[in-house]
Amino acid sequence: MDFNVKRLAADAGTFLSRAVQFTEEKLGQAEKTELDAHLENLLVRAETTKQWTERIMKQTEILLQPNPNLRLEEFVYEKLEKKAPTRVNNHELLGQSMIESGNEFGPGTAYGNALIKCGETEKQIGGAERELIQSAAINFLTPFRNFLEGDFKTILKERKLLQVKRLDLDAAKTRLKKARMADARAVAEQELRMTQSEFDRQAEITRLLLEGVSSTHAHQLRCLNDFVEAQTTYYAQCYQYTVDLQKQLGSFPSSFSNNNQSSVSGGASISVPTIPVSASLPSVSGGHGSSSVSGGFNELRSSNGSRKARVLYDYDAASSSELSLLADEVITVSSVPGMDSDWLMGERGSQKGKVPITYLELLN
Repeated sequence: MDFNVKRLAADAGTFLSRAVQFTEEKLGQAEKTELDAHLENLLVRAETTKQWTERIMKQTEILLQPNPNLRLEEFVYEKLEKKAPTRVNNHELLGQSMIESGNEFGPGTAYGNALIKCGETEKQIGGAERELIQSAAINFLTPFRNFLEGDFKTILKERKLLQVKRLDLDAAKTRLKKARMADARAVAEQELRMTQSEFDRQAEITRLLLEGVSSTHAHQLRCLNDFVEAQTTYYAQCYQYTVDLQKQLGSFPSSFSNNNQSSVSGGASISVPTIPVSASLPSVSGGHGSSSVSGGFNELRSSNGSRKARVLYDYDAASSSELSLLADEVITVSSVPGMDSDWLMGERGSQKGKVPITYLELLN
């Protein structure tokens, strides 16, 4: 009983000593031991890492789930350690509506068939989006969150303990200055040595933890690469799905796509492109519209000759029969009888292979 009372009294005395030291420092009435510059820089870096990790996480979550109510619901499920219910995303909802409307109009009609094909593609894009969100959550958001809830909380705990040890050290320095009697000075000097040792030990522990933030940066860099890879896969899938869809829609009768021409004032006609994405863009070299671009490809096919072409985007060959491309390089292209209309034969020096026309711009 007496031991507990003495311990409580000692703890109360220590707490009061720290409070007095802290107050006098704020009032400028007591000296304060400053941390070395290296440790201060490490503390600033850790705090900056924490702030930007939080901000990047928040913006990534908004990107992956724009609906704030659904984000809040997912957060609650996560805290309860329960799996959130699987929901149909917007692409899948649009796809389902298109498929249902296409069946209503009739799969045998051009419009109904087109709606069904578009709906199936939207559902594929929805599935790709779901994979992106899952990959980003596991490989990107979770490691960032682990840093905030694990390593950084440990850093905070040790930093607070370092602040306590510093207050004890400065309070001991103040008591030594005020000691007049030899016995009192001897006690104060012993206390100063003890508090200095504890402060140095805690500063070293804190420094080691703070230097570990470099490893955190390296790990987050790997997570960033994983996130970019997931995005690359997602956008490549979406592009492939829509290009395939464009090919399917291009097989419908041309009279179906020309129904809008009569509604244009002045009798001007609108040409709805079928396959080539680049055919709908103005030509850089000649300044002409989509008709001249597609006409150039048609002329090349009919002449069985060859033309120079500039590559618009990087392209990685999917098989040994294709030729990989680099943006802005110039290659020679020619038509081969029997080849799909979306492809040409490309040549670069001794290399030869099929190239997609959507990645090319014919040169004069």
